[in-house]
Amino acid sequence: MSKKKIAVLGSTGSIGTQTLDVISRHPDLFEAHTLTAGRNAELLIKQARAFKPDTVVIADDTQYNIVQEALSDLPIKVYAGADAISQVVTSGDIDVVLTAMVGFSGLRPTVEAIKAGKAIALANKETLVVAGAIINRLALDNHVVILPVDSEHSAILQCIVGEASPIRKILLTASGGPFRTFSKEQLLSVTAAQALQHPNWAMGAKITIDSATYMNKGFEMIEAHWLYGIAPEDIEVVVHPESIVHSAVEFEDGAVKAQLGLPDMRLPIAYALSYPQRIAVSEQRLDLFKLGALHFEPADPDRFPCLRLAYESIARGGNAPCVLNAANEIANLAFREGRIGFADVPRIIEETLSKASFVNNPTLDDLFACDAEARSIAQTLF
Repeated sequence: MSKKKIAVLGSTGSIGTQTLDVISRHPDLFEAHTLTAGRNAELLIKQARAFKPDTVVIADDTQYNIVQEALSDLPIKVYAGADAISQVVTSGDIDVVLTAMVGFSGLRPTVEAIKAGKAIALANKETLVVAGAIINRLALDNHVVILPVDSEHSAILQCIVGEASPIRKILLTASGGPFRTFSKEQLLSVTAAQALQHPNWAMGAKITIDSATYMNKGFEMIEAHWLYGIAPEDIEVVVHPESIVHSAVEFEDGAVKAQLGLPDMRLPIAYALSYPQRIAVSEQRLDLFKLGALHFEPADPDRFPCLRLAYESIARGGNAPCVLNAANEIANLAFREGRIGFADVPRIIEETLSKASFVNNPTLDDLFACDAEARSIAQTLF
C-alpha cells in the first residue's frame, strides 16, 4: 500500500485524535497533511508541532494569530475561518479526507472534497443524514469512494465485502446508552452529566448525548440507507449493551454475518484508511471466553422517541432529515447546557418538524436555508 496523505477535519475531537494515533502508529503508510479544528487552538498547535502537517486551519478566526505565532518557526501554512476548511481540502496533494467535524458544519467541506475527487473517510454522519441523495450523486459523478468510519457502518461494509448476493436486512446494533433500563418517568429527571457517562464508548459530548437519546442511532439508520441502498424498513435497530457486535447483515438464504470487536474506534478508522487491507492498531484482542455472553433486545421508540422521528423523517424524505438534524443540534446543546430537560429534546425536534417548510427535492442551497430556518424555529420552543 502506497503512503497516503490524510486531511483530518476535526483533528482535536475524539475521532480526530484517534485518527492521529492511527497515523502515528503507521508513519510508513500515512502522513497527516492537513489538520483542522473548530476552536481548540491549544491542542491544534500541539498536534501541528508533533505531526508537522503541510496546512492547519482554525475555524474560529479570532484565534488565528495565536496559532500562526505558535507555529511561526515551522513551514506550516496557517489559515482561519470555516471557508478556509472547504478550500484546503481541494489540495492536489491530499489523498484521503477524513471528515470528523461535528454536525452540519461538516457538509460543505465534504462536498468540496468530493468535487475535488478526494477519497472520503466519513465520520460526520450528519452529511449523509442532511444531504444523502446529493452526496451520493456527487460521489458517483466524481468517481469518489466514501468509506464509513462509524463502527456500525464499517461493520456492515466488512460483512458485505466479497458478497455477490443482495442484502435482505441490516441489523444495526446500539449500546442502549446510559439510560437503557430507565423508565419514561425516570427519564424525566436525568441530567446532562448522567447522559455524558456512556457505558462503553469514549466520544465527544454531542454524539454522547445523541447516543443517550437514540438520535445517534436514528442518524446511523439514515446513513446506512444512503451508504448501502437499503430501505429504512429493512434496517432494524438491535440494542446490544456489550458493544461487541458492531452490526450484522442478513442475506436472502437466512445467513447472518456479523463483525465483532472491542469497542475501540481506532479499528474502523484504520479500516477506512487502509481499505481493503487491514493494519494493526491495538494490542488488545477480543476474548470471547472472558466475555462469556452477549445480549440483544429490541429498541423502544416509546421511551426514546428520537428513533421514531428519524424513521418518520427519512420516510417523508425531501428536507425533513435536514430539519431533524438542525433541531437536534439546537436541542442537544440546550440539554447539555441545562436549559431544557431530556424529554424536551424529542419534543422540540417534533415541533420543529411540524413547523418548518417542506422542500421535496432540495438543492444544496435549499438545505443551507432549511438548516437556518429549522434552527431559528427550534430556538423558540424552549
